[in-house]
Amino acid sequence: ELKGKIESQAQQEMTDAQRQYFLRQQMKAIQQELGEGEGNELAELRAKIEAAKLPEAINTVAMREVDRLQRMTAASPEYQMLRTYIDWLLDIPWSVTTEDRIDPIEGRRVLDEDHYDLDKVKERIIEYLSVRKLKGDMKGPILCFVGPPGVGKTSLGQSIARAMSRKFVRLSLGGVRDEAEIRGHRRTYIGSIPGRIVQALKQAGSMNPVFMLDEIDKVTAGGFSGDPAAALLEVLDPAQNHSFRDHYLEIPVDLSRTLFIATANQLGTIHPALLDRMEIIQLAGYSEEEKVHIARKYLLPRQMNEHGLPAGTMEI
Repeated sequence: ELKGKIESQAQQEMTDAQRQYFLRQQMKAIQQELGEGEGNELAELRAKIEAAKLPEAINTVAMREVDRLQRMTAASPEYQMLRTYIDWLLDIPWSVTTEDRIDPIEGRRVLDEDHYDLDKVKERIIEYLSVRKLKGDMKGPILCFVGPPGVGKTSLGQSIARAMSRKFVRLSLGGVRDEAEIRGHRRTYIGSIPGRIVQALKQAGSMNPVFMLDEIDKVTAGGFSGDPAAALLEVLDPAQNHSFRDHYLEIPVDLSRTLFIATANQLGTIHPALLDRMEIIQLAGYSEEEKVHIARKYLLPRQMNEHGLPAGTMEI
């Protein structure tokens, strides 16, 4: 009796599975007839991967995921997750870099155009460009500008990017208390995305931008969600950042060509191990005389331009 019961149950399951398979095949045939089948989408994805000319290791991962996608039905919840992952792999500029303007004299001219004084900072950037010109290829330094608010730390980062003709991206770390913001969420979670480092690379569209980490002294130690300062160690360590691992991608990302600039108001609250990996450049406040000069040369023309006043219509 038991044997008969099991057999009839197995028979029922088989007929159900056959029926579903038959209906799916019919649906696939109808979709292909309408030109909107899964096959077309996957063929497009493969073509995109070929056109992206990804590095070999990334290309292998992307093709493997497309093969997995092919074996799934579009109704499967994992299908969309895999599709998003492949899109992310295609969005990151793995082999795209912008050409540096390695001209110390031109670099100094651009920096002088944007900022008054700050000789120490400008000299350090020109030194980097000079060594870059001499050596041809080197790891980007990790600079940390420390000074009170309003001395031009963030705008100095933009000027450096302009002097080197690189892309500029900025990540504000004020109040970041979760490690996943830096490293991303694992793919097992619903709605997981890469960390803000990888997102910024996608936004920059190149692997060698000037990357500004604003307010690095405001990173708060998270409790159960991990310590974001510890996650930043891998990003800012020149010996490790050529293979930074994002939890979502699970592929090493090369950050060694990126020029990292951190800004802070004070050194006391920065993680000691993090401080160890950075080159500290102090930016003091300005004297009264310098403030007058900055106001005349930079602030006033900018304000006049922003309020639509032609030159010569106002006198101070």
